[in-house]
Amino acid sequence: MTLHWLKSDTPARLGLAVSRKVDPRAVGRNRIKRVLREATRHLRPWMTAGDYVVVARSAARTASNTEIRQAFERLLRRLGALPMPAADGTMPPLPPSQSEPAPGASPVEPAR
Repeated sequence: MTLHWLKSDTPARLGLAVSRKVDPRAVGRNRIKRVLREATRHLRPWMTAGDYVVVARSAARTASNTEIRQAFERLLRRLGALPMPAADGTMPPLPPSQSEPAPGASPVEPAR
């Protein structure tokens, strides 16, 4: 898969190009696009602002959903559009909008 990136002031936007050469069946092309959209949805708070275009290659047809997602994350990190993971293996902190509980939500205590 190939990733093209154009920095801009707008929030991260995603464009997908999955041709019939990648998978002749629409259901296969749609699976690849669905996995990439879902990965973007989860990563968007940490992604650098800009326009992203993913061009899928034929290897994506036989790749699992996890492999597609991991390849996409690797490409984002190589471009510098996503911060590198912490050395100790921890997740980066949540953006301020997601770290606060929803209004009216009761705090959840961990099970003992």
